[in-house]
Amino acid sequence: MKQTDFDTYLLPTYKRQAVSFERGDNATLWNSEGKVYIDFAAGVAVCSVGHGNCRLARAISDQASKIIHVSNLYCIEPQAECARRIVSLSGYDMKCFFGNSGTEANEGAIKIARKYGEVEGRAKRYKIITLENSFHGRTITALKATGQASKHDYFGPYPDGFVYAANVEEIESLIDEYTVAVMIELVQGEGGVQPLNPVAVQRLARSLKSKDILLIVDEVQTGVYRCGSFLASHAYGITPDVITLAKGLGGGVPIGVVMSGIKDVFSYGDHGSTFGGNYLSSAATNEVLDILEAYSQSGELAEHQNYFETSLERFASEYPGIFTERVGNGMMQGLRVVDGDTLSNIIDLAVETGVLVIKSGKNTLRFVPPLTISKSEIDEGFQRLNLTMLQLAKYN
Repeated sequence: MKQTDFDTYLLPTYKRQAVSFERGDNATLWNSEGKVYIDFAAGVAVCSVGHGNCRLARAISDQASKIIHVSNLYCIEPQAECARRIVSLSGYDMKCFFGNSGTEANEGAIKIARKYGEVEGRAKRYKIITLENSFHGRTITALKATGQASKHDYFGPYPDGFVYAANVEEIESLIDEYTVAVMIELVQGEGGVQPLNPVAVQRLARSLKSKDILLIVDEVQTGVYRCGSFLASHAYGITPDVITLAKGLGGGVPIGVVMSGIKDVFSYGDHGSTFGGNYLSSAATNEVLDILEAYSQSGELAEHQNYFETSLERFASEYPGIFTERVGNGMMQGLRVVDGDTLSNIIDLAVETGVLVIKSGKNTLRFVPPLTISKSEIDEGFQRLNLTMLQLAKYN
């Protein structure tokens, strides 16, 4: 397909790089001309077990040859197994609902909170507090839950009931009699790869529990071992009431899940999804969980995360005039860049030198590679980024 076809037939919702990939192997990609790229973006933290993973491909193929979809009007055994695995890995006493994306998972979480706040004989509690610079999705309600004013242009009127706190410490002061939940990302993915303060989060969790206010943790990007443990909530030492997952869960096959500790909140007909958790996506997710659980238990995940972090530190230290700070956890890392124009130039030039990196927030270079990335791919990726920086020096 010609580059002009993208402009002719697709709505202009993405500023696409002029490159198309033909095949991949773990964190390495090839275009149709055979040029090699190292992938430090993983489809925005999605391709958790890498590209061209033989085990995942086989699981998808085996399932597709039998049943792809029947709908949730019937029992889907791999879906039940997937839910059992997720709950077991979480360590929390919860039940699951499956959708197709992180946005849908967050919509489900909001609906759970809103119904939980509907108690007979009391004023309805409906307000949900989120954080500034948060990102919770692209649908109308999830977009309104997102604490970024720039995301609220054009698409109103929006649903009422969302309040934005400048930081975790301010949340308490915004709670009133109509507040039903607080929704946070423990590391803000689109908001600059910004981790929240663990002590402040733990204090907040205790306070919310005492007030019967739900704590919703959006782990769409931080979950499924992205930050080290299966959930970032584990590292923060908290027990949320509701958790959302997506991105790396299916290794590239669309799936999202909302997990709820309030198990009886929904009744028949309250919520639904045509495709959510069907045979294909559930089978893919079960294989991804098999791969990553073994990878984590073997110690390889921690070893490669540490290697990536050390390599990133070493790279950033070579360019103190460009990078001002490293942020993030595990395989969710960012480098603060001196200004937005420099950040854009780095991303564009990196494609030319054969490495994929992406933006977060206004001035953060984001790194979310496949969790299974090899040490040799890490080395090669940073060598190419050094070439990128040489090109940047010439460009300037």
